[in-house]
Amino acid sequence: MSVHVLGIRHHGPGSARSLQAALEQLKPDVLLVEGPPEADGILSYVQNPDIKPPVAILAYRTDQPQQASFYPFADFSPEWQAIQYGLKNSIPVQFMDLPLAHRFATPEESEEKDSKPEKAKTNVAEYPLTHLARAAGFADTELWWEHQFELRLNHEDSFAAILEGMTALRDTLDLPEDRENDLREAYMRKILHEAEKNHETIAVVCGAWHAPALVNRPPKKEDNFLLKGLPKCKIETTWIPWTYRRLTFASGYGAGVMSPGWYHHIWQAKPDERGYGWMTQVACVFRHHQMDTSTAHVIEAIRLADTLAALRDLARPGLAEYNEATNTVLSFGDDSLLDLVQEALIVGQRMGEVPSEVPAVPLQSDVLQHQKKLRLKPSDERKALTLDLRKDLDRERSQFLHRLYVLGINWGTPAHVSGKGTFKEQWNLYWEPEIAIRIIEKGIWGNTVATAASAYIRQQLTQVSALREVAQLLEQTLPANLPTALTDLLQKLDELAALSGDIFQLMQALPPLANISRYGDVRQTDTAMINHVLDSLVSRISIGLPNACTSLNEDSAAEAFDRIQEMDSALRILQRDDYTQLWHQALVSLADHSQINGIIAGKACRILSESSIWNDDIITQKFSLALSSAQSTSYSAAWLEGFLQGSGMVLILDETLWGLLDQWVAQLDEEILVQILPVLRRSFATFSKPERRKLGEKAKNGKQSVSVAAGVSPDTGFNHERAATALPLVKQLLGLKTATNE
Repeated sequence: MSVHVLGIRHHGPGSARSLQAALEQLKPDVLLVEGPPEADGILSYVQNPDIKPPVAILAYRTDQPQQASFYPFADFSPEWQAIQYGLKNSIPVQFMDLPLAHRFATPEESEEKDSKPEKAKTNVAEYPLTHLARAAGFADTELWWEHQFELRLNHEDSFAAILEGMTALRDTLDLPEDRENDLREAYMRKILHEAEKNHETIAVVCGAWHAPALVNRPPKKEDNFLLKGLPKCKIETTWIPWTYRRLTFASGYGAGVMSPGWYHHIWQAKPDERGYGWMTQVACVFRHHQMDTSTAHVIEAIRLADTLAALRDLARPGLAEYNEATNTVLSFGDDSLLDLVQEALIVGQRMGEVPSEVPAVPLQSDVLQHQKKLRLKPSDERKALTLDLRKDLDRERSQFLHRLYVLGINWGTPAHVSGKGTFKEQWNLYWEPEIAIRIIEKGIWGNTVATAASAYIRQQLTQVSALREVAQLLEQTLPANLPTALTDLLQKLDELAALSGDIFQLMQALPPLANISRYGDVRQTDTAMINHVLDSLVSRISIGLPNACTSLNEDSAAEAFDRIQEMDSALRILQRDDYTQLWHQALVSLADHSQINGIIAGKACRILSESSIWNDDIITQKFSLALSSAQSTSYSAAWLEGFLQGSGMVLILDETLWGLLDQWVAQLDEEILVQILPVLRRSFATFSKPERRKLGEKAKNGKQSVSVAAGVSPDTGFNHERAATALPLVKQLLGLKTATNE
């Protein structure tokens, strides 16, 4: 009986080649591979022709799906090659790591243990190897490993060298205790002992750091004692697609690599063609970005990389040499251009695939079926998807993405669409492996996306009691086309509206309903139920708004201003005469009410003016009354803010209103004007730049306006001294420069 422990680097192409050669020579009758034993039942899918690395084993706790772990594999991962070799040659393959049933069920460390002083924490995967790298003259551990093992052509004795180096490190370094690592190695030895009972030649494929612990084994009773009484939980496993981006250290993956795309190239290319193949791909990336790159550039870059390797006493160029050659020859010293190569080649834009036969919860299967039916292929590239809701396919895509969004499965996030019309919709799509966990988590709500989204919304509905929260749920649900959930939401909204005395909450609930009522035909949504709720909301709001706006402080008035503006926009969308009549009656009450904050009264007057309910004479009268000496200065300033906010065109076109404003400004003391200037500037800041420029010119050149601002009547002469004082203040109000030529 013989046991061969083959220590490898996870996702190392050199380790994978060495492992292939060793297995062909050893011809073991069993393969033990570092990995979760719960996944033994899904190893057979590795032989399926539809599975394409990079992929990962997803293992999760059935009662707490958010507690999960990934075990990624690339084509160049040694473990992947070991599994393929075993299945191809009908050799039993078995995972041998500590079961996740124990690891997930192990409680957190107690506070008592955490309170004890401990040694400085050490990254076991990186820190020990630094000693070997420095001993070999390398400052970069990754670079040392790459040249020693990943780029080497002679694979003999590599496992013996790894075992010797790891043994020396473990015996020499004073590393902190790591209970989880001790448990893992104890279980590996337990599986190894059991395999020795039934097999003659055993090959063990594990991380290099664990190799010495499996060669120099302590007595069985020590391992049994360590493993005794470990808690357990139920674990499920499946295969999911992975990406090269998620194989990198930068993604937070502890066993990751710096350059999965480069390692993929090393694995695929022949040793004597690696340089030419790599630099040709770099040239293609540069050409794709409209950069002149010739064959001569490629040849010179390869020659420079070879020269750099020779100067550094390296057997062959590595990624560092090719990057420096690229920077010198192809990008002419511009380091920023290497970012193009980093994203496209060094990391690589590759996403794996798994066959549909892989075990999955029903919700996962439904998501996969929709992706195929709607031709929405997951990708790790960020893509913008613009939909035309007048088309059946795009409308179904929209409903599917909205349903996922309702469930919190944010494969797609809604984006703003430029242009007019309600038939356009845009999404930003980006698939992450963690989305698979979210799908599994939400699987408890239903077996299909539609039923799960409906059940999830109804469950959320039981936890909300405010109209605003119900309206937000409604806004998410409407485009998802969930009739059963929509019925419950509208019923809840109707009940809360009937009981609520908060008019502003009712106003918040109205805009989303107005949008879907007006444009429901685009999504083919039944609007009858919505219109019933709208009837009730508009009536209650119109009747209760004047009293709700009485005696509000400044902050509450600002909130009411926003609600009124949103309400007016929503009713303009609906274009229903009965709603408009009720609304205008409410606005007339606001404009005439003596206890209403100035900003609200001013806004009401502006809406009535734009709607042609009040003619110019009435508006001039209201404007004059608001700015009269009978009103406080703060009220007049607030009224102006409400009336003018959003557009200054009324002041440009209406000389009467402009004159009244000039007259009001002119009669103010400068000290008072400076005090209210910030309030007024809030309004004028909403004007467009051309509007402010035009008003500035009017303040500077207009005879009537300047004379009034100077404190005299148009027919009594011009007070240059007063005008010189008033003009800078007017320019400050408009946010313009005070220079004369402005």
